Amino acid sequence: MSKSSYSHIFFFFLILGLCCLRSSLAFTNLNTLSFEESLSPLFGDANLVRSPDDLSVRLLLDRYTGSGFISSNMYQHGFYSSMIKLPADYTAGVVVAFYTSNGDVFEKTHDELDIEFLGNIKGKPWRFQTNLYGNGSTQRGREERYRLWFDPSKEFHRYSILWTPHKIIFWVDDVPIREVIRNDAMGADYPAKPMSLYATIWDASDWATSGGKYKANYKFAPFVAEFKSFSLDGCSVDPIQEVPVDCSDSVDFLESQDYSTINSRQRAAMRRFRQRFMYYSYCYDTVRYPQAPPECVIVPAEKDRFKDTGRLKFGGTEARERRRNRRQQRRPEIESDPDERRLL
Repeated sequence: MSKSSYSHIFFFFLILGLCCLRSSLAFTNLNTLSFEESLSPLFGDANLVRSPDDLSVRLLLDRYTGSGFISSNMYQHGFYSSMIKLPADYTAGVVVAFYTSNGDVFEKTHDELDIEFLGNIKGKPWRFQTNLYGNGSTQRGREERYRLWFDPSKEFHRYSILWTPHKIIFWVDDVPIREVIRNDAMGADYPAKPMSLYATIWDASDWATSGGKYKANYKFAPFVAEFKSFSLDGCSVDPIQEVPVDCSDSVDFLESQDYSTINSRQRAAMRRFRQRFMYYSYCYDTVRYPQAPPECVIVPAEKDRFKDTGRLKFGGTEARERRRNRRQQRRPEIESDPDERRLL
């Protein structure tokens, strides 16, 4: 590997490390809850295994069923967070989802915020996507797809969603990976109704891996996703009650927390992440959206990397990047400093 390749890798982890030195307190001081305090089984009860201390849960997928849980309450805005460890080995066709939704209550006008992990064939990494819907706007998907800078099946990592009346931030560990700022032009496409938190594992063989080319192989079952250190902050409401609840104090609390603000170091880490690990963005998909949706912030350095389909270009720097990645795969994995791994 060339010296410049090592320099790029070192620089990326340095940026992430610097970011986390300032922000780690936002994630170590979270109010964590037991399963009984905050969550309930959703489906596949036999495949939902709670730990003896009730602080973690394993979701299993076998040839008969997947499984999932749901928050015991619905929240009008909130911060939703969990440490998650994904299945290892062959996981093609498997989807692990951590998301908020109100589809059970507002079937035709539902809101949703998604983190969906997409399994892969053996030896290929997990990928994941984020998305959002407001008021049933499913025909206007706002998905982005990414790779990770670590193996999410080897150890737990924290994944979080912040949702306030003014912004949405998706976090991986202490790194913000996506920010959506509400503006008037979004109208009802911005999620606005109370939502529950969900986590599920299920068979999505028809689309999850290479567009459905690779299916779930139950020779490797059960597929196990593990969750722990649950954190839920928000204004608990009943969406069908006649008297509205004043959630202003809860919103003020959310917006006063460190996870609601992206500082300069975190923004540098987010920019670096998106440059190196985002491989699809609806904002640059001019075939699908000739005019970018109103919340899109077009970053020239990002736009230059994508074709008009919103996917990465295959020429120039991207081809060199792929060749470099193949060379890296043939060499021993580079070990980062233990403190950097801990901060990530």
